[in-house]
Amino acid sequence: MGPSAWAICSVLGGLLLQGGHPSPGPSPSPSVPRLRLSYRDLLSANRSAIFLGPRGSLDLRAMYLDEYRDRLFLGGRDSLYSLRLDQAWPDPREVLWPPQPGQREECVRKGRDPLVSAVRREWAPTVANDQALTPRTECANFVRVLQPHNRTHLLACGTGAFQPTCALITVGHRGEHVLHLEPSSVESGRGRCPHEPNRPFASTFVGGELYTGLTADFLGREAMIFRSGGPRPALRSDSDQNLLHDPQFVLAARIPDNPDQDDDKVYFFFSETVPSPDGGPGHVTVSRVGRVCMNDVGGQRVLVNKWSTFLKARLVCSVPGPGGAETHFDQLEDVFLLWPKAGKSLEVYALFSTVSAVFQGFAVCVYHMEDIWEVFKGPFAHQDGPQHQWGPYGGKVPFPRPGVCPSKMTAQPGRPFGNTKDYPDEVLQFVRAHPLMFRPVQPRGGRPVLVKTHLSQQLRQIVVDRVEAEDGTYDVIFLGTDSGSVLKVIALQAEGSAEPEEVVLEELQVFKGPTPITEMEISVKRQMLYVGSRLGVARLQLHQCETYGSACAECCLARDPYCAWDGSSCTRYRPGTSKRRLRRQDIRHGNPALQCLAQSQEGLVATSKVYGTEHNSTFLECLPKSPQAAVRWFLQRPGKVGPDQVKTDERVLQTEQGLLFRRLSLLDGGTYICTTLEHGFSQTVVRLALEVIAAAQLRSLFPRQPRPEETPAQGGLSSSPPKAWYKDILQLTGFANLPRVDEYCERVWCSSRSRGKQAKGKSWAGLELGKKVKSRVQVERNRTPREVEAT
Repeated sequence: MGPSAWAICSVLGGLLLQGGHPSPGPSPSPSVPRLRLSYRDLLSANRSAIFLGPRGSLDLRAMYLDEYRDRLFLGGRDSLYSLRLDQAWPDPREVLWPPQPGQREECVRKGRDPLVSAVRREWAPTVANDQALTPRTECANFVRVLQPHNRTHLLACGTGAFQPTCALITVGHRGEHVLHLEPSSVESGRGRCPHEPNRPFASTFVGGELYTGLTADFLGREAMIFRSGGPRPALRSDSDQNLLHDPQFVLAARIPDNPDQDDDKVYFFFSETVPSPDGGPGHVTVSRVGRVCMNDVGGQRVLVNKWSTFLKARLVCSVPGPGGAETHFDQLEDVFLLWPKAGKSLEVYALFSTVSAVFQGFAVCVYHMEDIWEVFKGPFAHQDGPQHQWGPYGGKVPFPRPGVCPSKMTAQPGRPFGNTKDYPDEVLQFVRAHPLMFRPVQPRGGRPVLVKTHLSQQLRQIVVDRVEAEDGTYDVIFLGTDSGSVLKVIALQAEGSAEPEEVVLEELQVFKGPTPITEMEISVKRQMLYVGSRLGVARLQLHQCETYGSACAECCLARDPYCAWDGSSCTRYRPGTSKRRLRRQDIRHGNPALQCLAQSQEGLVATSKVYGTEHNSTFLECLPKSPQAAVRWFLQRPGKVGPDQVKTDERVLQTEQGLLFRRLSLLDGGTYICTTLEHGFSQTVVRLALEVIAAAQLRSLFPRQPRPEETPAQGGLSSSPPKAWYKDILQLTGFANLPRVDEYCERVWCSSRSRGKQAKGKSWAGLELGKKVKSRVQVERNRTPREVEAT
């Protein structure tokens, strides 16, 4: 027989569940991943390795990639881990670090532990095994800070059951694999670590001091930027200034502005909720970049032990629209700093989301540090009153310019400003009243390089790798989602178009379950991506070129900058290697016709014979290798010169899986050719020679014996061979799946009477098939598997 009755039943059922309306051939979306790999696919291909800890879940809160020591350090609940990068996690090191005696009990007394109330319990699933579920509790020591302290130690800070605690962790020299906590170094972590395990927070350790952006009090209301840990007195934001409005810190990093180290600054990226900028009611969310000078020591009389150089500016990420309207992405989700080669400017990749109730969207904007520096050199923002709009400050700006660092630029004859304590009070008063810059920071090109809307998942993390390919240099963007997957994307700037082209190369389901990705680090040296979630961490290869296929066209159509055709297989592209003439790669256009040797696709695809019966349903399967390809069907009729494109209607439907004939006609016979079109390149996927058996011929081959209770007046279904249908179904589904057959056909076909007029639109062949399957299943359920095989 030809296509199975069960396959037809499934396809027809899916169509009718969607309303019974035929759809034209699927039109691929450019945002559809060209390759999807499941959790099992990644493990079986040895592309990923998962570490969930000895208890099946880490409750991960911090991750630090140390490529100098070849180690990955993890901070979880009441524990720290060290993993070696050169192995697939076979020999981890663990340090248990629970709260200090009495801290957990005090936390519970203050009502911070959700386990106090059975109603408020929250469970974290264990993926690795079937052990009992592990309860989550706030009254634990969640490690939030992992920063390098010196050549042999890390600085670690944890929430300490809402009493933040810091300690030094011995990690040894390069080549050693040791991990233990120094008990004598344990001290208060207030101002260096948030009290809550999930509170947004950012930190960086520079010059023996820890810079943090956090809410430093028990109730989570006192937002500040804090510096501590070094020989200088601690420095913090001025709470009277109202500088920070409910900030959500994302990243803190030291970024040099120029070769003068006295001018070095620490930059903070965050979002905050501020009063409406036009003086109207309500609040709005905006994203910011702020900075402080590393040699800031506060003022002498004004801003004592407070930041005297803090400035901030708005980060704009919006899509221009008609009439000057713009769609803004205001919530900053994550930031990645793409450090360039010598002599080039640092680029800031920022992931934003909308805070609109109308739609959910995400965008990636790229900023040059040179543009950020220019904004901080521009006019200060000024507001005459709470109900007035912001404008540029038009008065005289004192010297030294507020917000600049004490350096050679500020040291003039007779005015030696050695440090910020030497700054005049008018400078400090000015910066206290005008911390905001008037001009916003615009992204490169004036718009996002990537916009994604109407996603089934949310984007949470971003890392970027700059890759050299045959036809140029490309930035490969890896996006972590809230469903445990990673999207691998490139954005191409087409000639003559302001809007970049998005190419989604892969979607990789890193974790088994839908767990949000909270941490991502990239190792360009090892070509690895380290992906963290609450459950654990995964090591993921950035590329695996052989998964794209074994033909030159497939490798070229993938458009992956990491991969090229070397003459025999799809392999890693390495600039400057031998066999240059054999390498085939076309990232910008993905056109195999120009890169690969011309091949007769029809000569490579064999023709398969299939049979169908007149008046019955038949399904011709065609599964393209890429979901980004458009599928087209052609019919070569006997005796005709060339093939004609198949026209679809109510009787002939094109689905994602193939071509469905609801009711076959003798005129449908011929050779069906399924082709795919991708980036202008067409190739044949399958050739099927369909032979239609006439109904009269079928009745003579399979005469039906009427049942005793059936009268000639009732009629029969002598045009179909029931036994062949049933054997086809049973061979495909197996005896164990008979209940599933019954359930499906009962739902899709046999409940049609209760749906009134909708039953009229259903296929005659499908209805009769459902009745036959249901009747046959009821009989087979009373028989043993051996009896079924003997039938």
